[in-house]
Amino acid sequence: MIELINIQKHYKVRRRNSGIKNAFSSFFRKDYQIIEALKGISFTVNDGEIVGYIGPNGAGKSSTIKIMSGVLTPDQGTCLINGRIPWSQRKEHVKEIGVVFGQRTQLWWDVPVIDSFELLKDIYQIPNDVYQRNLKELVELLDLATLIKTPTRQLSLGQRMRCEIVAALLHEPKVLFLDEPTIGLDAISKLAVRDFIRKINKEKKTTVLLTTHDMQDIEALVDRIILIGNGQILLDGSLQSLKQRFSKDKIITIDFIGDNIMPSIGLSINENTNQHAVIQVDTSILSIKEAIHNISQQIEIQDMSISSVSIEDIVVSLYQEYHL
Repeated sequence: MIELINIQKHYKVRRRNSGIKNAFSSFFRKDYQIIEALKGISFTVNDGEIVGYIGPNGAGKSSTIKIMSGVLTPDQGTCLINGRIPWSQRKEHVKEIGVVFGQRTQLWWDVPVIDSFELLKDIYQIPNDVYQRNLKELVELLDLATLIKTPTRQLSLGQRMRCEIVAALLHEPKVLFLDEPTIGLDAISKLAVRDFIRKINKEKKTTVLLTTHDMQDIEALVDRIILIGNGQILLDGSLQSLKQRFSKDKIITIDFIGDNIMPSIGLSINENTNQHAVIQVDTSILSIKEAIHNISQQIEIQDMSISSVSIEDIVVSLYQEYHL
């Protein structure tokens, strides 16, 4: 179980204005700004859950994961992962967690990937039979047989990310933190990674906390979403309840001839460029028929399609609602 109670984290950041004069004066007078990365966040993740932890850049997602993985110590608050405090019981804690950071690597850059795996085996003290079994299964599932003898620096970003996932799971962690795990992956590789995450969650009951800007990952994997913004938890609920909340909205996509389309009550313009528009209709206020009539009074419709709100639209609406 993951439990965070009133976690706070501040950073002291040095600032200076541009220009030689300001650069010189900064040697004698240093100006600092306090950044509140986390402002007392609290949440619980039960064993075996897959939770999407989402928010805009700078919201505090990576700081939270670093605290939960023991890399950072919070200024205030309590964090327990399977009964342990990550930053004060790091040696025992890291044996039961796996971490994948999309922008960082745990593989050694100049040696073949398999050598990194062997070193991780020794670091985590994985029994040889367990290591061989896990390595074979993970390499087959992520189609890495032809890559593990290649130095990490020669891999593409997508290939490296698949290897990073193997590295994080060789020691069979109970909790897996994924920070942008599908960054740089092609469509086929993304599907393979998603299937793989579902598989280990179902078969091994691995708890997964997923941070990503790819909303297709969220829709394919998670049942619950935690939204963070400006260092605060703004929403914690099921993905299904969010979909139901926004199900009254429909999206009309049109190509047209004429001037710009004006918004009105129940009708908002998400995109309107080069005689192409994406319009969101609140059907509790305005019917689709009324919306089309309203639009056709302003412009000449050349082509049109109607669809339900996507997960991307839902997240954008949440960002707008919370002014993120």
